[in-house]
Formats: sequence, structure tokens, C-alpha cells
Amino acid sequence: MEGLRAVWRNRYNYLFVLPAVLLFAVFTVYPIIKTLQLSVYRWDGVSRPVYAGFANFAQVWQDAAWWQSLVNGGYFTLFAIVGMVPLALVLALAVGARLPAAGFFRAVFYFPVMMSQVVVGFIWKWIYDPYSGILNAFLSWLGLAPLARAWLSDPHTALPAVSVASIWQGFGSAFILLLAGLQGIPRELYEAAEVDGADGWKRFRFVTMPLLVPVLAIVTVLTVLGAMQLLGIVMVMTNGGPGLRTEVPALRIYKEAIQFYRLGYASAEALVFALILMILSFAQLWLSRRLEGE
Repeated sequence: MEGLRAVWRNRYNYLFVLPAVLLFAVFTVYPIIKTLQLSVYRWDGVSRPVYAGFANFAQVWQDAAWWQSLVNGGYFTLFAIVGMVPLALVLALAVGARLPAAGFFRAVFYFPVMMSQVVVGFIWKWIYDPYSGILNAFLSWLGLAPLARAWLSDPHTALPAVSVASIWQGFGSAFILLLAGLQGIPRELYEAAEVDGADGWKRFRFVTMPLLVPVLAIVTVLTVLGAMQLLGIVMVMTNGGPGLRTEVPALRIYKEAIQFYRLGYASAEALVFALILMILSFAQLWLSRRLEGE
């Protein structure tokens, strides 16, 4: 009863959080419930939905294009972890070591994050253009004209080319988080390690890295989720081509729903994809806790 009285006394305070709750309910809770409902129906968005049970999920299991998109998403994720996280860490260490004009570099490195994926896609599509792009022009200027090619049309280079564009846009977020983590490490620990005779490498190994593990875990989780959910850049640069070489799960779901008018099947794919992302997130958090405990 005392709890109910406290709620009643503070009833007017809840009015301040009501708009946020309503927005969350309309734009998050309702879409999730609707996706769950549509996943067991066949529906083209116009005619009457037909109950299909778990047929949509069985079809997802047998869909080669869907599995190819997951493989491509895994490639983007691996490329981002191997390429983006170490790059962000090196730059954060450089800026954190009181590099001249550190504020300027912080702004420059973070600027691509503020750009939309569509804009980034168009910029890099122009860079890779086989006729007027600056990449092929630069290779020709260096005397490496035989290396010039249609980067986004070549099945061997399309996926790495799009990965580079996504890393260019996303590494600023990892950089800022790692820089904040480095600045949160007490300077006294470095001074004590230096007094004990630790050189730069040992200070990095035994002071910086152990205390940076929680931040690295967050950065890795966000990197994986961001890479797996990549959509705008891929849609602008290749639209999943050539063939299915750059098709990613989010783009596959979009095509099933918007282009092929299979909203029920797209909902089933979205739920499967959400489950995969949850498993990846929990696995990374568990691993980070293990590493932090060691």
C-alpha cells in the first residue's frame, strides 16, 4: 500500500516522462509486436494476410540468398573489427599523448560519423568511379595504371571497397570512445609504472590495456552491431551487386519487403536477424567479462 501511495503522490511527475514513453511505445514496442504478428503470415501489403504458421521461418532456413547476405555481413564485421578498432586505438593513443593540434584531429576524425550513410555512399562511389574517380586517377599518376579497375563492379573488389567506405565513416565513434577511456586512466598509474622501470610497451601492456578492456568491449559490440546492420552505404554504392557479392541482411530484408512485397517473409527474416545480433552481443559481453576478470 505504501508503494501505491508513493506512486499517487508523484503522479504529476510521471507527466514529464509520458511523451518519451509514448514515443518508445509507438516507434519501438508497436513495430516489434507487429513484426512478430506478420512473421507467421503471408502478406503483400495489399491483399488479406494468409496465416502461414512457421513456413516463413522454414523458408528463411532454406534461402541461399539470405545465407549469402549473412556471410557478407560477417565479412563486413570481420573487416571492421580488424581494420577499424586497431586504427581507432592507434589514433586515440596518438591524440591522447598530447599530439599537437589534438583538438583539430578529434574534430576531423569524428566528422564522417556526422554524415549520413547516403552521403558517404555517394562520396565513395565517386572515388571508385572507373572513369572519373580519383582512386584510378591516383593509381595512374603513380604509374600503376594496370591496377585501375571498376572497383564496385568487380566481384573480387566490390566487398572490400564498400568495407573501406564503412570503416571511414564509422571509426570516428570508436576513436572517441577509446580516447575517453584512455583519458579516464589515472596518470599516477603510469608514473608508478615508470618508477618501477617499465618502458613504453610495458606501460601499454600492463596499465593501458587491462584498464581499457571494458571500453574495448563496448567498442567491439557497437562495431559488430553497426557492421551487421549496414544498409545505406551498400544501397547507394552497389545495391547488393554485382550479383549478391555485397548483399547484407538489412538490405535483403528491405528488398523482400519493399521490392518483392513479401512483408511476412521479411518480418521472419528480421526476427531471425535480431536473434543473431542478440546472440553476438551477449557472446561478446560474456567474453569481455572473462577477459576483464583475468
